[in-house]
Amino acid sequence: MFPVKQPWLCKALGCYDCCIRCLGAVPYTSLLATLLCYTGVALFCGGGHEALTHTRTFVELYFARDVQDFTVLADFIKYFQYVIYGLASFFFLYGLLLLAEGFYTTSAVKQTFGEFRSTKFGRCLSLTFIILTYVLAVIWLVVFGFTAIPVLFFINMESSCHKVNILSETTLFNQQARVCMDARMYGFLPWNAVPGIVCGNTLANICKTPEFYVTYDLYICAFAGAGITLLALFIYVVATTYNYAVLRFLGRKGIRC
Repeated sequence: MFPVKQPWLCKALGCYDCCIRCLGAVPYTSLLATLLCYTGVALFCGGGHEALTHTRTFVELYFARDVQDFTVLADFIKYFQYVIYGLASFFFLYGLLLLAEGFYTTSAVKQTFGEFRSTKFGRCLSLTFIILTYVLAVIWLVVFGFTAIPVLFFINMESSCHKVNILSETTLFNQQARVCMDARMYGFLPWNAVPGIVCGNTLANICKTPEFYVTYDLYICAFAGAGITLLALFIYVVATTYNYAVLRFLGRKGIRC
């Protein structure tokens, strides 16, 4: 909350009017985007970190017999977990910067400094945030797409397990043994990994384990977090673009731009 420039004005208007003036100066769009961004990043980083840990155990137990087949995935999990720590710190700081940029173009700043003091540096800063946020949104769209891969894997696996259970109850020719789930198709293991595939009743038994459901839920959490973060970035793009347009408009009007 920013104070008005003249203290006597607050006494003349009353506390209610001063509160209304201050609340009207809050950049609600940027504030909403910041809250969504922090929520999404928390879900993505927390759920993704734990999901990767469980994935390592899950794939190692049921899909890979040779340690060499699992080396690439294990290294990827280890390094990406470090990346997650960096992402959490980056989005925390970037969200604060975008929120501060939103406050910069509100009427609260005008009241604090008397008149609108938009400079070329301020407009360049807003334009920089637009470009950075747009590029970040495109990159995060790719991350969102990759996050959907393990979710799709577990959805198909659950569907296959359900099909195995139905076939085991309705047929006498062991047709459920033909229903398989191949982790190699989703990039979890190389194509020469052994076995890399699980079929029939073995597949159905895996779906009954707590490890399956915990990993499944964690990936859904990470996927939802990535989606919320992407939504927040698009809102940021709209907000920063609007702020820049306001600065350009006032600049053309000759108001200290």
